[in-house]
Amino acid sequence: MDRNEQDFLVQKIRTQYTEKEHTELDELKKLDSKVKKPANTFGYVFGTISALVMGSGMSLVMTDIGSKIGIEDGMVPGIVIGCVGLVMALANYPIYKKILGNRRKQYADEIIALSDKLMSDK
Repeated sequence: MDRNEQDFLVQKIRTQYTEKEHTELDELKKLDSKVKKPANTFGYVFGTISALVMGSGMSLVMTDIGSKIGIEDGMVPGIVIGCVGLVMALANYPIYKKILGNRRKQYADEIIALSDKLMSDK
């Protein structure tokens, strides 16, 4: 191992043990995460729930599970439940975009001011 490789490895290990100073770029990343995280969380959770609802409806239609839980003809309830899940899945993206848009409006001034400051410091 030559001297440059050794210095690089030493520096890499050393940075893992030194305390990182908080910069304005870290603050900008934190604000950006604050904007996106609630919308992403909603999208994943609501999308998962809607897929489960739609799958439950499909199961009632395509299998005999309805008769095992006490539903004689699972076709109609299965179609209704599946359609409810489908509507939920279709509504997921517009609701996500609305939440994201509202959060962007809420934090826009702060993010623009901080990003302008960071860009002017160059």
